[in-house]
Amino acid sequence: MQHDIGKAVSHLLTIGGDERIVPAHAVGTNKYFSSPFPRQTVTYASSTANDISQPAFDHLCEFVACHGITEDMAGTDYAGQLSAMRARISAAYGLPQGTDIAFSASGTDLEYIALQAFAGRAPKGIHNVLLGADEVGSGCILSAHGQYFAAQTALGIPTAKGTPVPALEPVSLSEISVRNGFGDAFDSAVIVAGMHSEIERALKAGKFPLLHVVHGSKTGLILPHLDDIDALITRYGDSIGFVVDACQARITSPAVSAYLIRGAVVLLTGSKFMGGPPFSGFALVPRQIAARVAPLGEGMATIFRRAEMPAGWAGVEALPDGGNAGLSVRLEAALFELERFQALDFHDIARVVELFRSASLALVDRIGGLRVVPYPFSDREQAGSHPIEMRTLTTVDLSGEGRQIDFDGATAIQLAMMQSGVRLGQPVKCARFQGPDMAGKVRGTLRIGVSMPQLVDLAQKSPADAEASLAGDMAAIGDAFEAALPPAAI
Repeated sequence: MQHDIGKAVSHLLTIGGDERIVPAHAVGTNKYFSSPFPRQTVTYASSTANDISQPAFDHLCEFVACHGITEDMAGTDYAGQLSAMRARISAAYGLPQGTDIAFSASGTDLEYIALQAFAGRAPKGIHNVLLGADEVGSGCILSAHGQYFAAQTALGIPTAKGTPVPALEPVSLSEISVRNGFGDAFDSAVIVAGMHSEIERALKAGKFPLLHVVHGSKTGLILPHLDDIDALITRYGDSIGFVVDACQARITSPAVSAYLIRGAVVLLTGSKFMGGPPFSGFALVPRQIAARVAPLGEGMATIFRRAEMPAGWAGVEALPDGGNAGLSVRLEAALFELERFQALDFHDIARVVELFRSASLALVDRIGGLRVVPYPFSDREQAGSHPIEMRTLTTVDLSGEGRQIDFDGATAIQLAMMQSGVRLGQPVKCARFQGPDMAGKVRGTLRIGVSMPQLVDLAQKSPADAEASLAGDMAAIGDAFEAALPPAAI
């Protein structure tokens, strides 16, 4: 019986999303090589996608059996489940009263909720200002433009990638880089100067400027600074809006509240640092923004089910009823991990995060890489006081030591390391070669990211055992990396 429930849970974890969620390999893993079942690997891939943890999987087996969840959701109270999850998210983060929560089957879909939240503010639509397109999800460039990003939605509705979502108001898109060609992060002031320019351009064109903030990019950047956001709010008031891309979920409860009280919509996923299986997401919409949400357009009915949107939003009744069993169990796994993590004492979290940071930086030294710094040069003197969530991810530039490993080479190394049972985050495009031989090519990186369930596990060990566990994992990563290096790079 237990075996049958386990098989059912693994199947549920692979349905109710777009085509990225389905098993793509003979071993049952998806395109990101993450599995819908627990397995023994050395995995620090929370910046891309997780395997489900054994505790979360055991919890889901009980959850599915208790609630009678089946693929067709017949007789299941989907709306009741999501209502309870809203209460749990609010409690876990200590959200300001009146915060609305909308759910989605992926972080990429959350962009549509952000666009909806600020629709109707200007006669010519929205001008969406995206920070660091290479350091957010690739599909987000399309969804932030109000376009479909996949061949089908989570409702199973076929779509044409790159075509506009019907009845979303017109969206123009611009992008502001967060790093220069050498890979150094721009100062917050530089980012804000670019935002000023985009705001003025949008307002003159009769458009509403929607500004993206990154809180935990693919390399851990947090930009712009909160005081710079405050200055923009002071100058422009409610003629501009903010959406915070915190989809990595590397964000503390106080930071979440700080954005919400400023009227920013905060986007999070359960499948990165939170440690849940891919794909699930939720948008936190502050009271003052939720009160002005325009009626949902017909295109939203191709992407979301009724229960996934806040009940008080106009037009929600036009969305299809029913449930998404896959999203339900993925969200449950993510909240299980979130609640376990939030129950930890902050000093225990700080202790194990520092152990991870030290171990990962020692690994960077061993493999002859360079750490991609997750903050601008001007902030380096305050590095010790940077938010703790920035220390849960280490990005390694592999292009040094005369190796000249580019993005494709790093991808090949990452895939080869999996043959040794080691999974790291996918390479990210954050710097380019400058010399004549490799001019224009993107430098190769790997990302070593810890997750909430891993930190919970480490916090339960003695300090010595936690340190030894991390040292063993980093040694295994180093061995796998060296075995995967092409002969010319050794």
